[in-house]
Amino acid sequence: MTPDKNDPQGRRGFLRQVALAAATAPLTAGLLAADAPAGVAPPPAPAAGPLPGYASLSPDEAGLLEAMLNLMCPADQLTPNGVDCGLAVFIDRQLAGDFGRGARLYRQGPWPAGRPELGYQLPLTPEQYFKAGVAAATAACRKAHGKRFEELAPAEAETFLQDLAADKLDDSHFALGAWFNGLVYPLFEQACFADPLYGGNINKVFWKMVGYPGLPATHANDMLEFRGKPFPGAADPKSIADFS
Repeated sequence: MTPDKNDPQGRRGFLRQVALAAATAPLTAGLLAADAPAGVAPPPAPAAGPLPGYASLSPDEAGLLEAMLNLMCPADQLTPNGVDCGLAVFIDRQLAGDFGRGARLYRQGPWPAGRPELGYQLPLTPEQYFKAGVAAATAACRKAHGKRFEELAPAEAETFLQDLAADKLDDSHFALGAWFNGLVYPLFEQACFADPLYGGNINKVFWKMVGYPGLPATHANDMLEFRGKPFPGAADPKSIADFS
């Protein structure tokens, strides 16, 4: 994404646009393989082992995710690029942990298509869903451009990501828009603003960008004293790790 040099928040414009679709994109719509029972998407075929440094992502999966994150969060005067901010590490850890395994999800079926407000309605674990989406996005990119997403020129990559978020890509077996808006984009947001203890938001760069002072959660009185004024503690926000 090319940031507007006259607007320090212009680089986030794309993210605000694609986020609008997240509330209305059904997770199950179109996410059916042709030979699968109605409402059921099969797990993706086993991929290569994790790339060194990652716990879940294979080299191909890491390549697409890293390219996507650097496009969504380019290096500029506000932050380093998305990978250098630790966003891929955060997402990888989430996929490899209880979240990715669906530890708190009811996963016994049946699997009819559900309305968006019903939440996650898939037989896949979030990790399997993420990997299936990467495979579908890679196939769609090869079909449209003859190469992988990470090999695209910046303008091509931006257009492809916009089309992916708007569910404009031709894939009758997988709802790429729902995948991006319902899983990838929320993980991206969490990676930006979660405590650095979890792998993202390195050096608390996003907290500093928005003026969030971090922990401990004892800022109620500060809200009254500093409302509308810079808060001194925001220059040096505190992480969980700072109190361990």
